[in-house]
Amino acid sequence: MNKILKSLMIFAMAMMLVVPVLAVNAQQGVDIDYLMSGDSGVDVQDTIGLGERDPRDIAATLIRIILGFLGILAVIIILIGGFKWMTAAGNEEQVAEARKVIVAGVIGLVIILAAWGIARFVLDSLITATQ
Repeated sequence: MNKILKSLMIFAMAMMLVVPVLAVNAQQGVDIDYLMSGDSGVDVQDTIGLGERDPRDIAATLIRIILGFLGILAVIIILIGGFKWMTAAGNEEQVAEARKVIVAGVIGLVIILAAWGIARFVLDSLITATQ
């Protein structure tokens, strides 16, 4: 069981490190002062490759993805506990261990749902207050 949990944690950490990397194009020799003056006729945002999304929207999407992944992980832990309980064959020690795993998974799921609710409230309030 510990090997499975360690493997899942290592996998979770590896997935959080996977970030899309964009090219910087620093060697093109673009005159930044000319672009920033505003009379160049070129949109700075398009030239340097920035998106048009609001940073608050990006933060909300990132939080939603992370909490969704953690929710899936909590459900997998609950399923592992259920599998251990089913294969315990009446052994009280294994049933008690499986029950602990299930309780830990349910507590984790409750914490994740509470974090999602708080994050949603804060981000909705932030977006409403700044518009």
